[in-house]
Amino acid sequence: MSTDLVLQTEHLKKHFGKVRAVEEVSLQVRRGEVFGFLGPNGSGKTTTIGMVLGLLHPTGGRVELFGQEVTPGRNRALQRVGALVGSPALVPYLSARENLQLIARLHPDVSRQRIDQVLAIVGLSEAADRRAEGFSTGMKQRLGLAMALLHQPELLVLDEPTNGMDPAGMREIRTLLRSLAEQGVTVFLSSHLLHEVEQVCDRVAVLNKGRVVALGSVGELLGKQQEVVRVRVSSPSEAARRLQSLPGATSIKPNGAYVEVAGVSGQVVVLHLTSGGIVPSEVSTSRPDLESLFLELTQETA
Repeated sequence: MSTDLVLQTEHLKKHFGKVRAVEEVSLQVRRGEVFGFLGPNGSGKTTTIGMVLGLLHPTGGRVELFGQEVTPGRNRALQRVGALVGSPALVPYLSARENLQLIARLHPDVSRQRIDQVLAIVGLSEAADRRAEGFSTGMKQRLGLAMALLHQPELLVLDEPTNGMDPAGMREIRTLLRSLAEQGVTVFLSSHLLHEVEQVCDRVAVLNKGRVVALGSVGELLGKQQEVVRVRVSSPSEAARRLQSLPGATSIKPNGAYVEVAGVSGQVVVLHLTSGGIVPSEVSTSRPDLESLFLELTQETA
């Protein structure tokens, strides 16, 4: 495995009886990148993360962290990993600081200064001595992230880290993840907030039915998507029939009072319609985003 690769999965599979939760997942995550891991519910994301963290034995294939194979019985490489998966395991009657002190017992090199540092990083300095049971969902997520960061991991595995946070908190976490990546920390981010992923991730993998259906940088994946021209007309069915003869149009879809056309420019669509006596009352162009790509990929393979 290349020294630039922090995480690698090869032909990873996990079956639970007749249920094929993960069927074919091959990924390479490079040092210092923020890697987005996307997929609808039931796509196999959580099962894949379980194998990455050595919680589940693969049915087939393998997981490597820092060049070492990882299984439930072989997990030394996990000492270099921090994780926040699901709701953090907090002791409710302890304060944020005391929860971190409890975790620090597992890591002899963690100092008091480091505890103060991670509390500041996640924005909990002022709440450090409050009991966790009184925290909001967003504050609990922040404390869970502080726990994951406590021992200065080289790889951070996060599953929905901004759950319960307000927009300002989400923005702070997004800034934090980019800052960590600039410091050489690798972030593996599983999230359903596609707009957030689009802004923060260097590369993404889209998973559906246990298989990777798209992999690459956000720019590369969106570059393959075509802009959609949306025209409002008095008779969408008539306009759609007229557009069937338009060279270059790859998709023509009536949608209520509109017709949506892909593969050609708005100017070409308007000229073609007006030459046939159909004058649109409204024309707009939508740029592809990660959400539209995600929906297209997961619906096509559903």
